[in-house]
Amino acid sequence: MKNSHLKIKPQPNFISPQLATLTEKYFSDENWIYEEKFDGIRCIAIKKGDIVTLYSRNKNKLNSKFLEIVKVFKKQKVKNFIIDGEIVAFDKNNLTSFSKLQQIKKEKIKTYFYAFDLPYFDRYDLKDQKLIDRKKILKKNFKFSDRFRYTPHIEKEGIKLLKQACKKGWEGIIAKKADSKYQSKRTKNWLKFKCSKRQEFIIIGYTDPQKSRIGFGSLLVGYFDENVLKYAGKVGTGYSDQFLKDFSKKLKAIETKKEYFFKKIKNAHFVKLKYVAEIGFTEITNDKKLRHPRFIGLREDKSPKSVVLENPR
Repeated sequence: MKNSHLKIKPQPNFISPQLATLTEKYFSDENWIYEEKFDGIRCIAIKKGDIVTLYSRNKNKLNSKFLEIVKVFKKQKVKNFIIDGEIVAFDKNNLTSFSKLQQIKKEKIKTYFYAFDLPYFDRYDLKDQKLIDRKKILKKNFKFSDRFRYTPHIEKEGIKLLKQACKKGWEGIIAKKADSKYQSKRTKNWLKFKCSKRQEFIIIGYTDPQKSRIGFGSLLVGYFDENVLKYAGKVGTGYSDQFLKDFSKKLKAIETKKEYFFKKIKNAHFVKLKYVAEIGFTEITNDKKLRHPRFIGLREDKSPKSVVLENPR
């Protein structure tokens, strides 16, 4: 692949992924492309020679968890690349499901990799190239298969795709400025249009189980606001009995006598800030508490320090 505009650069060992900004101002625009928002685990796939490494967005290695996907990348003829994408599993309704990925340790779940960007290829740093051109290079130079899939997009019709997405039960769509560079940070060149409200929160504690409940009653969750830990509420639904039993042991092992908040919470036990949970909810109230929250799954790909309240911009 020869092009005078491309930069020959040494391949980095890792790049932080570009992140999208949440918005509620939906639009259609011929200068933007629109893709499905997957309900999975963000993954940076890196191949250097014969070595393939899968990284989560906070640089945790994922190889041991997704061996079949590693094998797919090893078979690619391209020796050096960095692909940005999402690892997903499908539920019984053929929808991508983060909850399904949580079951991998207990049962054999088939997983897939959806590739949507190519920041590095062969000897070339592509981050300064237009997104639409990076996608063309991605589509042309890789052998896609059942487990390794190219992420299609549509142009112009953002609102139309969002309506279709919500009707199908997708989490939402991602709008991306077609001529934008790849930036390893949160940017307004990539935007999230969501059908349902959900985001990650830090697990800061739990309450005692009541009546016939086992394990724990509710999880106490929070987020950082300019490095200050804030309380977002209790999450009491969405757990299986097995999760209540297993996770309560992990919580008890990291209990701390430190109390994070001035207001007393009845039957509360606080824990060290180790775990992050994906939480669905109907809305966030004016005093920044969750309404009708439900537990979706643990997020091993996100660190507690990175969790902030995701306000639409």
